[in-house]
Amino acid sequence: MTALADAVARSFSAGEPERPAISPLRALGRRQLSGAELLGQSVATTAPAASMVVLPVTMLSHETLLPGLITIVVATVVTTLIAYCVAQFARRLAASGGLYTFVFQGLGTRAALTCGVGMLVKYLGSAALTMYFGGQSAIAVAAQLGLHLHGWPVGAVYLVIAAAIGGALIRGVRFAAVVILAVEACSLTFIAGLMLLSGTPGEVPITSPSPDGPGVLLVALSAMFALAGFESATFFAPETRRPLVTVPRTVLLTPVLCGSLFIFAAWAAWSGRAGVLVNAYLHGTATGVSPLVVILLDAGLTCSWLASAMASSNAASRLVYSMSLEGVLPRMFTQVSRHLRTPHVALAAIVLVVTGGVLAFAALDGVPNEAKMVVRTALSAAYLLVALASVRFLRRIHEIRPQDAYFALAGGSAIVAMFGALLVFGAPGSVLAFAVTAVAVVTAGLLWHRYLRDAHPRSLTTIGVFDSPESADVLPGAGVFAVNARGTIALVGAQRTDASGP
Repeated sequence: MTALADAVARSFSAGEPERPAISPLRALGRRQLSGAELLGQSVATTAPAASMVVLPVTMLSHETLLPGLITIVVATVVTTLIAYCVAQFARRLAASGGLYTFVFQGLGTRAALTCGVGMLVKYLGSAALTMYFGGQSAIAVAAQLGLHLHGWPVGAVYLVIAAAIGGALIRGVRFAAVVILAVEACSLTFIAGLMLLSGTPGEVPITSPSPDGPGVLLVALSAMFALAGFESATFFAPETRRPLVTVPRTVLLTPVLCGSLFIFAAWAAWSGRAGVLVNAYLHGTATGVSPLVVILLDAGLTCSWLASAMASSNAASRLVYSMSLEGVLPRMFTQVSRHLRTPHVALAAIVLVVTGGVLAFAALDGVPNEAKMVVRTALSAAYLLVALASVRFLRRIHEIRPQDAYFALAGGSAIVAMFGALLVFGAPGSVLAFAVTAVAVVTAGLLWHRYLRDAHPRSLTTIGVFDSPESADVLPGAGVFAVNARGTIALVGAQRTDASGP
């Protein structure tokens, strides 16, 4: 008799436990998302179609064509190394807290809270930036059609966009994933098609030199931030079918896929095939570009930016929900719609905060470079922490391999080197924003830990919630259940038939 047959036979005589084991993340609705839907969420967070335009513009405005192309290749490799570190956790844990939960597993509560601060700044900031740029592209489309918006109608456009995004996200995780996937697919089709069909070698792009700092450094910063977002897949692991397989694959595939698109766009700029696209983006029809091309470009950019805003807000909601479930944030954010299985209170709060940021950018009539640097710095802090945490975690569970440490060291060192170069060669405003943000993120994490230790000490013992097997996931009699540190029933091991084996 095989071990499986023995377990099946034993299940008929085994009794049910007095208290069933329930996953702490059950309320979100387990095992809903397919691999394609999760990939759409992950890819859309990076806004690949929009980045395929922004990166060539950055290369051309700083006159770094071949060096810029090489830099984007290197940035893709570095981001993939960080993704490898994240995948080590994703293969073993399914957590709606994503990197925040992973860092806790490797470095403890203080580092986890610091990572949580970085992730919140990153996703709220990214959502605000992309929603603002998406609204600007939509307004540009309206202008091409003869409808010029100024003053309060601009604010009304952003409020309508925010309401539409919030409604789609609250409607359900699968509905939101399908919308995000469809919107990003359309935008990629638009941008790649325009670059292939309208770009002809020899078309001269008209750009203005930028005094912001060394071109290669700015291309590196832009490329790294454009590739960021692959980790958003980890926040939906409990809601994904076969999470321990699908999520790490998505985490690794996203930077490779998006990096390939960015390298293609950089090659188009280097070979002179991006001139029409760049001119249409920067000058509209003023350089003789067809109005149809300009409208299609702005429509594609609108789709890409807004899909990214949706994906970033969606990921942030899972992080806030996880922190709230642990008692790190107010319990009100744990409220989940019974029918739609979405954390509607957290989503509503996030969309409100993001909309406030968007309206602030609209009032300033643009996004300051310092705001972009704040988001990039917060993200980099989280990436550095998760790279270090992956080594500590794998060593603790005795599953570390030499390449795990090498990849973490290489990826983390590259990020440190990039920001070291920024401190030496960057523009004063960017250097100040980087330094202030780095200190603020670390300080906020430490102060948050101290506040919880004094006011809510129990919450520090409940950090690190992840999806765990339920009684229904295990054949009766095949598992051993016991009370865990949170005071709930959980699977702690396998039932043995004798002392020698299963």
